Amino acid sequence: MITLAQAVEAFTVWNRDVRRLSNNTIRAYGSALGDFTAQCRAQVRDDVAALCLDDLRDWLWQGQQRGLARSTLAHRSAVARSFGRWLYEQQLVETDPAARLQAARSGRTLPVVHSRATMRRLLDDAGAAAQTGEPTLVRDWAIFELLYASALRVSELTGLSVDDLDLDRRTVRVIGKGDRERVAPFGEDAGRALQQYLVQARGQLMARADHALPQHRGHALFIGDTGTAMGARSVRRVVTDALAAQPGAREAGPHSFRHTAATHMLDGGADLRTVQEMLGHASIGTTQIYTHVSSAQLASAYLQAHPRA
Repeated sequence: MITLAQAVEAFTVWNRDVRRLSNNTIRAYGSALGDFTAQCRAQVRDDVAALCLDDLRDWLWQGQQRGLARSTLAHRSAVARSFGRWLYEQQLVETDPAARLQAARSGRTLPVVHSRATMRRLLDDAGAAAQTGEPTLVRDWAIFELLYASALRVSELTGLSVDDLDLDRRTVRVIGKGDRERVAPFGEDAGRALQQYLVQARGQLMARADHALPQHRGHALFIGDTGTAMGARSVRRVVTDALAAQPGAREAGPHSFRHTAATHMLDGGADLRTVQEMLGHASIGTTQIYTHVSSAQLASAYLQAHPRA
């Protein structure tokens, strides 16, 4: 007998080595299937060959009763369908248990997008603070400028090395989801911030941790307050604090800079394919959410400004 836990472990290895999914996606799959495995074990149903559609439906229903968000239930439906299809292809079950599992609607909400005025104030304030020469302030300015200029994910930002930057061409080489590589541009303002950071601040920050192990330093572009490579949590903290200091800005993290950059590009006349390429989306359908954001802003402006609205 192959247990459900053993099947989930093999499915995880397949997603990592064959599909080459990102670490974040693999963790999300593991979390969802871990919850499913725990429920089945509690019901003394641990033989993967006995897995059926009702087990999956009951799992989603239990999640709904616990008040899980519709987006979470939709993700769990997608994970279950992928897992069921894999079980069938591996001949671990006679029929795909998830073939008739209906997808829960995610009810996707529009992403947080900051106004041009908010971004201008935030970046101007960060630039002015950086002129004091304090290395953490210089670094934070460079982070804000690059996040907004190149529409990076926070995981992509923290994964950058110094060698990924080309200041002459004003581009950055990014490894995105699924190990897909792309080259993203950035403008003059981001270029100035990055140049100042590399010349004035990065070395000072690295000197704070002479005892750090080499693997914690390496060629990481952004260095944290203690002299080691900066992590996603630290980036979220500095972005959240900077937004909180801006009057009227919505509470959000670094991913809102990515949403904002994409929306501002579309508002400025960029075509959807260009934005898709810059964001590194595998499907243009993912990018289309930003057209809805722009439409929502247009409707809001119309209602406020048009005399016959």
